[in-house]
Order: sequence, then C-alpha cells, then structure tokens
Amino acid sequence: MPREKNTVNVKNLLTFNLKLLNLSLGGSYSLEIAMLVIIDEREIVTSGYSSRFGSEGVASAGFCPLEFQEWVATAADSDLGAVEAFLLGDCRDRKLYPKMIKERTRAPVIAMNETPSLEQTLELFAAGVDDVVRKPVHVREILARVGAIRRRCDHAHDCAVVGELRVFFDGRDPQLKGVPLPLPRRERRILEFLVKNRGRRVSKAQIFNSIYGIFDENVEENVVESHISKLRKKLRRSLGYDPINSVRYLGYRLDEPIGGH
Repeated sequence: MPREKNTVNVKNLLTFNLKLLNLSLGGSYSLEIAMLVIIDEREIVTSGYSSRFGSEGVASAGFCPLEFQEWVATAADSDLGAVEAFLLGDCRDRKLYPKMIKERTRAPVIAMNETPSLEQTLELFAAGVDDVVRKPVHVREILARVGAIRRRCDHAHDCAVVGELRVFFDGRDPQLKGVPLPLPRRERRILEFLVKNRGRRVSKAQIFNSIYGIFDENVEENVVESHISKLRKKLRRSLGYDPINSVRYLGYRLDEPIGGH
C-alpha cells in the first residue's frame, strides 16, 4: 500500500508541475520538436526516454558519453542542425559537455538532475547549460521547456512572410491573407524548413533529417517526396501557383513570388 501511495504522489507532482509550466508559457506548450539527443551512461535511461518521446511523436537518439563525444566532434553540420536540443543526464565530467556542444551548434542543452543540489545546479549553469530540471520529469515538460527556450532565442524571427503567405515557427498553421491554412504536421514542418532556407536549394536528405531526425531508420527517405507533393498541391490551389522549385538530384527551393504572383 505505501508503494502505491508514493507512485500516485509522484504522478500527481508531475501533473501539477506540467500544469504550472503550461500556465507560465501562456496556456499552451508546443510539441513541435523535430529531434532530441539524450546523453547518459545508462542505456536503460536513454532507451526509456527515447520510447517516451517517440510516444509523443518526437524523434530522439540516445548516446553513451564516449559515443557522443566521438559523434559531436565528427558529425556533419547538417546532422547537428537537425537536433533541436540535447538532454544531459548522468555522465562523468558532464560540466564539459555544454562547451563541447556549443562549439558545434546553438541548440539548447538541458541538464537532468536526480538529486536536489543548489551547488550542482549553479555549476551546470556556469558550464553553459540552458536549463536544469529535476527527475522525475514528464517528457512533455521537457518538450515545453525546449519550445520555450527556442521561442526566446528566435523571438525576433518567430514568423516569416513569403508573398501573401505568413509562416510561423512555433507550431501554428501558416496564414494566407490572414486566414489560417491548415496543414498536417509533417507538411507544415517541411514548409517551415523551406522558408528558413528560402533562396537556397536543400536536398531530400536534409528535409528528411529535419522532419524525422537523423537516426530514424524506420522511415524511408522517399516519404519526403509524398509529403512535398501533397504540400505543393495545397499551395498551388491556395496561392494560384507553385512556390516550390524542384530539380531532380539537386533538391528543392522555395522561391519568392515574382510578376503577378
């Protein structure tokens, strides 16, 4: 009986913390996160979080410290660019990891503490982490914190206007002449990625990595073509023209409207 009572208390505490965080973020939290990386010495921890993030529709990958050190030092910039946040769990010399990560990417680093320690928390902030959370922590709270950090960093660039189309980067549907244009999540994220890279041609692999994560082996890369085809039809029907320029083997580019468009 005491065991059940403790379990209920922990569950209630998680729910209460999530509600408080939800209110502090203005009544909603965004789950529109593309890819997370988890670093921890214990495989049971990384696999457990990966499974929970997967249930929220978020791709993730777990690394032991040595594997991560090798990967972050050698990964291509496009692979690192697909990661939206790093979760730093239990590992030796973890105060060195924020600097290691920040030298390669601007993605936020969130440290997860298992015991309450003001000294440890202050040391982690001094080392360069963007946030510190104490376990147990619900994965939705982590996603909400990642979204909040991202919004603070990109506050001046929370949307972009391409012709009559306004595209948001916080999970909202785009707007055409002020009217929402509903899009499925994958198509919306592809549009956001193309807008962020407008004027530049991006490959199918780059789009796939930004949407599904660089370590997702369960989805074929060709699925991107299907999503883009559906997105182009909707944009063509709404705008009267197709703003996505594609060249075989070279990739896709979102063009600015010209002439009568």
